[in-house]
Amino acid sequence: MSDTLAQNDPRAQLLSLVPFAGHLGITLEEAGPDRVEGTLPWSPELCTVGGVLHGGAVMTLADTVGAVCAFLNLPEGAATSTIESKTNFLRAVRSGTARAVARPLHIGGSFIVVQTEMYDDQGRLAGQTTQTQAVLGARS
Repeated sequence: MSDTLAQNDPRAQLLSLVPFAGHLGITLEEAGPDRVEGTLPWSPELCTVGGVLHGGAVMTLADTVGAVCAFLNLPEGAATSTIESKTNFLRAVRSGTARAVARPLHIGGSFIVVQTEMYDDQGRLAGQTTQTQAVLGARS
């Protein structure tokens, strides 16, 4: 993506806040307070034995889209940080592109809870992550 395009694309601007996610190849397809969708292409460098996308890569996808969802629900001047994350892996991702969809379950003054579902390239549920994000007040 060109620098000019990235500067004009709010999804790219959000993703630039998480350089590790960009390094892995994660992209945001949709980003709003009620739903964030991101993808991670399968590649051999991100796999474990047998060509299975590494759980850490899948969890990074979930954490990234979940964090963006929490960020988009923050009050003005606040920040967020993951304080708890639990993932259930239901199926291996062996090819194509992993897709994650995050939705807020609870938006409060101290915590935001986000649920993220991960899918394989055939649209089958591959995992589910529930994460809690602390709402951190603005720092001066």
